[in-house]
Amino acid sequence: MLYALARPLLFALDPEQAHRITLGAAEAALRLGLLGLAAPRVVARPVQVMGLEFPNPVGLAAGLDKNAEHIDALGALGFGFIEVGTVTPRPQPGNPRPRLFRLPAAQALINRFGFNNVGVDALLANVARARWRGILGINIGKNFDTPLERAADDYELCLERVYRRASYVAVNVSSPNTVGLRALQEKQSLDALLARLAAARARLAERHGRRVPLALKVAPDLDDAQIRDIAAAVRRHGFDALIATNTSLAREGVEGLPNAGEAGGLSGAPIRARATRVLAALAAELKKEVPLIGAGGILSGADAVEKISAGASLVQLYTGLVYRGPRLIADCADAIAAARGGAP
Repeated sequence: MLYALARPLLFALDPEQAHRITLGAAEAALRLGLLGLAAPRVVARPVQVMGLEFPNPVGLAAGLDKNAEHIDALGALGFGFIEVGTVTPRPQPGNPRPRLFRLPAAQALINRFGFNNVGVDALLANVARARWRGILGINIGKNFDTPLERAADDYELCLERVYRRASYVAVNVSSPNTVGLRALQEKQSLDALLARLAAARARLAERHGRRVPLALKVAPDLDDAQIRDIAAAVRRHGFDALIATNTSLAREGVEGLPNAGEAGGLSGAPIRARATRVLAALAAELKKEVPLIGAGGILSGADAVEKISAGASLVQLYTGLVYRGPRLIADCADAIAAARGGAP
């Protein structure tokens, strides 16, 4: 209810400014003990995935809290897990503004942020300050000026730095907003990257006495051959989950709308079917050997159930929160519980 009242005011602002104001308001509400008024309580419905126990299957996707500055406020909304980042080894400003665009008629966003973030050391300092002790994923990427042939160096450095603080680490090779990044999804490049990270994880697990799960985040714009290659690679290198999917370069469903011609990744309702197709195809290839996390176009409890039915064990939200507000978290958790035969 509170978000429904605030949304017209927020939508009158520049989207990136509205994003900052909303997160700042959540922090203020947390300090005043009022954040519980923003969303219904989410009933605990534990689920085991990647060797971790999630209190409920509804998580926050990477990108909303890039620098891990708002973990406590976001955790208080009832998410079963939070994923921060994408973080790179060195700080970088990302692409020039404006770089975030609303398409309200389609319940969609287009962004071309370009991995704007404070760098891995500053992110870890923010994580250390947080009091929330839930499941925290840290999403890692490469700096924009690191050549593709050295991209694995950036991913390995980030993995080493975040390893002690992360519940799991997500490897982002699918953002459309860093030039050339999606080439890392191609067969030979992906195989080399995953092999390098699997070897690094083995060394880190021995050093720290703890095996941190690795998840790979992929695009919704994959063809059947790419899906088969990705499934084989994650299986071969012992990755613990696949996140399907990131934003899309396609523009089906938004043709002719204001801002539809902006460069960047499309998210929200128009990519729901595209993302679910990739999710289902990966599920068919993997035959439950590797868990799937469904993301892309979830704006209702029914959308979340669709991802679960397509093979996901967990779901993640981002754009849906912009249009529906934090009550979407409980709506999705309740719908998944009902679909699984539990009490809503």
